[in-house]
Amino acid sequence: MSETGERIRVVVAKPGLDGHDRGAKVIARALRDAGMEVVYTGLHQTPEQIVETAIQEDADCIGLSVLSGAHMTLFARLMELLRERGATDIVVTGGGIIPDADIPQLKALGVAEIFTPGATTGEIVEWIRSSVAAAHAPGPSAVSAG
Repeated sequence: MSETGERIRVVVAKPGLDGHDRGAKVIARALRDAGMEVVYTGLHQTPEQIVETAIQEDADCIGLSVLSGAHMTLFARLMELLRERGATDIVVTGGGIIPDADIPQLKALGVAEIFTPGATTGEIVEWIRSSVAAAHAPGPSAVSAG
């Protein structure tokens, strides 16, 4: 539940040409099991489609699963679109095969957190709960990009 008592809404997406969605489905199931409302977009989504879905669904969080190596381009475009649409209140996270060296650049773009292989579903669930609560807290956003 969010601070307002509503279920947290998360869009889980597989952008680009990557066809491996097992991890995204595992995360989606864990979030549902934790009481969150999850919209899984399916494979081969564009950043435009993902942002549109998140806005239409009034999402609190977007989680991208990227295994293709295109994470810098995909996250950059997603963050740009969120700014253009005035939807920067949506917490953005992601995971997959993302080199540690790229994580600071992604956070500088506004991505709140990156989960790499080895992160547990429990860690991801708790991080989303606390980050969405912080993003909806009164005053300046407590969710930082660093």
